Amino acid sequence: MDIAYQPYIDPIYESLIERIHPPRVCIDNDTCQDCTIVKVDSANKHGILLEMVQVLTDLDLVISKSYISSDGGWLMDVFHVTDQLGNKLTDESLILYIQQALCATRRENLSKEPLAKRDQFKSRHLSTKHTVLEMTGTDRPGLLSEISATLTELECHIVAAVVWTHNGRTACVIYVKDEAKLGGPITDPEHLARIEEQLENVVEAHHGRGERRSVRLTAPAAGRTHTERRLHQLMFTDKDYEQCGCHCEDSSRLQECPGPHISIEGWKEKGYSVVNIKSRDRPKLLFDTICVLTDMEYVVSHAAVMSEGIMANQEYFIRHRDGCTLDGECEKRKLTECLIAAIKRRVSHGLRLDVSTHNKRGLLSDVTRVIRESGLSITRAEVRTQGERAIGSFYVTDAAGQEVDPGTVELIRKEIGGSALIVSKSSRWSTPRLSSASSISRSGSNSSIEDHKPRLSLGGLIWSKLERLSSNFSPIKL
Repeated sequence: MDIAYQPYIDPIYESLIERIHPPRVCIDNDTCQDCTIVKVDSANKHGILLEMVQVLTDLDLVISKSYISSDGGWLMDVFHVTDQLGNKLTDESLILYIQQALCATRRENLSKEPLAKRDQFKSRHLSTKHTVLEMTGTDRPGLLSEISATLTELECHIVAAVVWTHNGRTACVIYVKDEAKLGGPITDPEHLARIEEQLENVVEAHHGRGERRSVRLTAPAAGRTHTERRLHQLMFTDKDYEQCGCHCEDSSRLQECPGPHISIEGWKEKGYSVVNIKSRDRPKLLFDTICVLTDMEYVVSHAAVMSEGIMANQEYFIRHRDGCTLDGECEKRKLTECLIAAIKRRVSHGLRLDVSTHNKRGLLSDVTRVIRESGLSITRAEVRTQGERAIGSFYVTDAAGQEVDPGTVELIRKEIGGSALIVSKSSRWSTPRLSSASSISRSGSNSSIEDHKPRLSLGGLIWSKLERLSSNFSPIKL
């Protein structure tokens, strides 16, 4: 095991540095013609890169390019972003929100903003006011329908839910409130125990002896993890990454290959492990990759991420938090499998059905029951309430995982209500637009991936780019 020794920095001294040199965020609309550049200069800490990417992702911004440099006690990160239409960011309130949200020392100022402005940009993937159900287990048709029906019978109103499936496994995070208490969180221990017991029975009914499964109810908490990051953590704990291999060894043929190409090499002279990822570009690709690296206790010292046509190139220079590089082929294989799993979890298989209707008791149970009775399986779902309305997206296939018959869709439309259901015309292999923010490409779909380059090719760009961009930092006027 190669160890790169680093100086110890006392936490008190580290916070003193941040007070003397507070974080700076510059929103630059002048340097590039086709995007806004977000530049962050701040004291470094573990997980701060994921927090910054999460802020931009939750605002549905498109990150087309990023340069990361955070080796030591300071970071200097650059993100090229646009809105979903490919336009620069011009909304002054949005720019102010980004500046405040990316500055840890200015988050108190964020809470002083008018409530309407905070609500305008608040994340829909984080709730601290509701009881949360977390479940993992074997994927099977009708599981979401049975869970939502059980919750309705137990007087639990579903506020939001996100469901992922991958490699025959499923994970869901569902936010609920107590109907008996006019929408407050469920706090009665007996009620919580009864709910958990009933849900355990539902999940256990179709599991064999020794098969992995989990059901957990937790009370509202201030430090709750971002929903999509929590889903990554749940599926990682459930070991859905097992049997995830690299499906494409030839990076020049990657456009013809559904799986990503990942290579991990050592750079002993500098004490890094270098991770190269070439894959099809898609929404939230950067967020998903950083989630895995952070939760597996790796530190990203430098990185270069860019989209080229329909493809994305990511290069990370990483170490363990203790300064060690990756130890042996087994560890490299596990990281490769986990990265592949994280990239593939969000790829949605099937026909997309969008539902928007008046919110009512048992709505999710009713919709999923209609889908189940139509012989369809849900491969991915995301639903939430917005005022008096309920909005959701469901990706469905037939029982064999194949395309859905148009006649079946029409029957579902009639059952749910024609005006409430919209059938997406996107391809069968798609990614959700409901929360799309990523290193997604704005180029045409006919673009080809760049020819394979020597090792550390992107890394050489980091230093020159950051040196040039860092000179453009200017004071922030808030």
